[in-house]
Parts: sequence; C-alpha cells; structure tokens
Amino acid sequence: MRNLNAQNRRQFIKAGMVGTAVLPIVGFSAMGYVEAKTHGKDPFRGLKVGMASYSLRKFSLDDALAMTRKLEVKYITLKDFHLSLKSSKTERQEARKKTEDAGLVLMGGGVIYMKKDENEIRNAFEYARDAGMPTIVASPDPAALDILDKMVNEYQIRVAIHNHGPGDEKYPSPNDVFKHVKNHDERIGLCIDIGHTQRIGEDPVAAIRKYSSRLYDMHFKDVTAATPAGANIEVGKGVINIVGILKALLDIRYPYHVALEYEINETNPLMGMNESFAYSRGVLAAIPSSTI
Repeated sequence: MRNLNAQNRRQFIKAGMVGTAVLPIVGFSAMGYVEAKTHGKDPFRGLKVGMASYSLRKFSLDDALAMTRKLEVKYITLKDFHLSLKSSKTERQEARKKTEDAGLVLMGGGVIYMKKDENEIRNAFEYARDAGMPTIVASPDPAALDILDKMVNEYQIRVAIHNHGPGDEKYPSPNDVFKHVKNHDERIGLCIDIGHTQRIGEDPVAAIRKYSSRLYDMHFKDVTAATPAGANIEVGKGVINIVGILKALLDIRYPYHVALEYEINETNPLMGMNESFAYSRGVLAAIPSSTI
C-alpha cells in the first residue's frame, strides 16, 4: 500500500484536479496500472474531508469561510480564533448562520482545553450547542472525564480527545486516549491527529482501524519524519502513509470529519492546502471500489 503513496505526487495532484488519470499503482492491479476516476460526483467518495480552521488562524472568520469554499470542500471545524469561547449565544448563532450561508457544514469546535471545572466545561458544551456543533474536539484533564460523562449525556454532543504527540503528558498517542476513555460514555472518543501519531513512532493507519468505533474526528496532515522532529508539510510530501489512511477511512465507512490541519505558511496557506486536497482526491480516485 505504501508503494502507491510513493508514486509521483504530481500525478495524484493532477488526478485530484481533473478527476481522471491513468496512474501506476503497485498492488491494486495485476498490470500495475488502474484508471483513476472520481467514482461518481463526489471526489472524496463520501468522506467528509474539510478544514480545521486553525489552518486559517491569521484570517477572520469571514475570510476563513470564503477560503474554505474556494478550496472546494464543504466541512469545517472552528478554532476559538474564529469563534471565541467567551462569545455570547447571539454571536455563536451568528457564526453558525455565516457558516451555513457560506455553504459549509460546521462539524465541531476545538481543540478546547478543559480543567476539572464543571462550570468551565459546561460553557464549552453551551458554546457547541449554541453554534450547532455536534462534536467538541478537546484536551481535557483526565480528572475531568467523569464530568464529561455527565455533559455528553445532558447535551448529546460528542467529545473527541486529541492526541498531541511527543511532549503531551496526558494524551501523546491514540492508545493513551483510549486507555483513558474506554470505561467512560461511548460518546467520549478520539480525535486522531495522524501527524502527531506518526511523530511519536506509532502507525496512524493501525490506530484508525483499531479505534474506529470511537473515532469522532481526525486531523489530517503530513509530516517530514516519524520522529519528534517531524514537521508539517503538504500532504503527500511527507512520510505518512496517506494511501493507507484514506483506504482505512473508506474501509470503515468513516462518517465524521477528516479535517486538514495545515500548520505552515500561515499567512499564505492556500496553495499548499489546495495541493493537499488535490493530492488526497487523486489518491481516492485511484483506489478501486472493488478493494473497499
């Protein structure tokens, strides 16, 4: 599978731009080639590929929404740069309407950090409720999980706990997240950051498959090395098995957000994000339906 990820990146970007191309694919065809198609009108094949608005942290909410639409994706998760946790109910509802008017679907908010403070946690859930967010991407103190049990039941909002890789004392890997949440309400699950997972030396493809039943969000990216020194880079240029990631998501029929978190070129991110989405569309086009 990794052989497909190693093919000429330009071919996949081209396939993602125009929707069809003939690509060499080792392992998917006896001849080594397969025609890559869009598999219908949706180039993401049912995956909710979109934007983590942290990628657009140097821009206003209005600009972030417009840029996301320009990239031809329709899902977004908002970071508090774009909708403050201290906002009023009216401001949250206005942000929700702006998102809908832009033709986007608001998939969640975060990452939101949570201490063992019920009032603070309740505010985060009210924030999500008022804005119409079905999922909170969070990094709670482990001691706060009992409070989260209560809140997910009261508000009917999922919590996806984000792993932050090397240096994260609470949740460095998806395995660590699951150890903490496995005995809690099933609506408390994971946001797998595939970059941080790779940087800590674990396999993000295996994590997606292993924890699929509790995977409620994911941060999609690529990194330069499978070490703590690994840095963000355009999708397809790094060491992550992007083909394996996307194949796993198709296999499990993943229904939640696949949020591109593009952490570089913060003042001029569009070109790199466009390349990342195009590469992903090209890879998805090249995976035959018969393998799913």
